[in-house]
Amino acid sequence: MGITLKPIDIVDDITKEEFFEKYLKPRKPVVIKNMARKWPAYQKWTMEYIKEVVGDVTVPLYDSAKADPAAPINTPTTEMKFADYIDMIQREPTDLRIFFFDPIKHAPKILNDYISPKELMGGFLDKYPSMFFGGKGSVTFLHFDIDMAHIFHTHFNGRKHILLFDYKWKERLYQLPYATYALEDFDIENPDFEKFPALDGIEGIECFLEHGDTLFMPTGWWHWMKYLDGSFSISLRAWDKSWAVKAHSLWNLTVQRGFDNFMKKNFKANYMNWKEKKAIERANYALKRGLPR
Repeated sequence: MGITLKPIDIVDDITKEEFFEKYLKPRKPVVIKNMARKWPAYQKWTMEYIKEVVGDVTVPLYDSAKADPAAPINTPTTEMKFADYIDMIQREPTDLRIFFFDPIKHAPKILNDYISPKELMGGFLDKYPSMFFGGKGSVTFLHFDIDMAHIFHTHFNGRKHILLFDYKWKERLYQLPYATYALEDFDIENPDFEKFPALDGIEGIECFLEHGDTLFMPTGWWHWMKYLDGSFSISLRAWDKSWAVKAHSLWNLTVQRGFDNFMKKNFKANYMNWKEKKAIERANYALKRGLPR
């Protein structure tokens, strides 16, 4: 059976009414081709421009290695001068990524280079965009965002391959307890169904982003991303109107994250082994019950 991947909906432009009825209300992803073409960033955001405006700062880097059991989530692997990193990802493949980079601290003028799509929805966190950089072949592990925000993810200077899964598949995706990411022992792009049978039969959406494409990811959608070229993206986040989603976000950011970090610090590998065992048990149970229905 395998994993069923449907192509994502793609539109050139979209009205507020169409966006609400077809994508925001049902929480369905879509790629909008022309949104960023209205931004100054569409022409300005070359690798050299970004390197120039950010400056000679040291940035944390992340790789695709399995997480350290004792380390808090999103602990960097190493660090490098930003300019050296940009030169590297243009020159050669690497699995090193810049994750959740805050460009405003170093380059506040880029606030003028993009436009939040307020004509489609409200609730944007305008002053806190996040940027993500990756070398050719680098991978962002399968996860959903801890704050449960809606995301407009726009890509620049290359291509990115993305797999998306509805939140309802969380058990079948081997979600780790007290975490927003999946078991890191399988390759979702080419899974071993004998070893991870719960993945067999799940349904997702596949998309490829090119320069200037914007992906709308609704709250809670799982995503896996692979940089096909050395390139970068910016994410504009917006709150969901649901108070239940806001409460889920608050729980994730405070209680769940605090508990998880405490357990990692004090019980290290034993705690991670328990989490992985529990993820497998939950996945097998969901498969046996035919969940989700």
